[in-house]
Amino acid sequence: MRAITVPVVQLDLTGEVSPISIVRTKLALEPLPAGVVVRVVVDHPAAARNVPRSAAEWGQDVLAVRAEPGGWVIVVRRRG
Repeated sequence: MRAITVPVVQLDLTGEVSPISIVRTKLALEPLPAGVVVRVVVDHPAAARNVPRSAAEWGQDVLAVRAEPGGWVIVVRRRG
């Protein structure tokens, strides 16, 4: 059995505040093909709440939201 690798795009939005973080996440997702995973790093509490909520509203799969030292990581998979 072969392992399946999924492309992961890193999007570092530390220092950005909401709504800029939402806009930049949407712009990063739009050109990507279905199945690509975007790992969004934020350090603003509003962005940690609003980015995953907005991504779900756009029809994307929010796979994880977790706190890490210095901020949060939001993992989103692009839907087709």
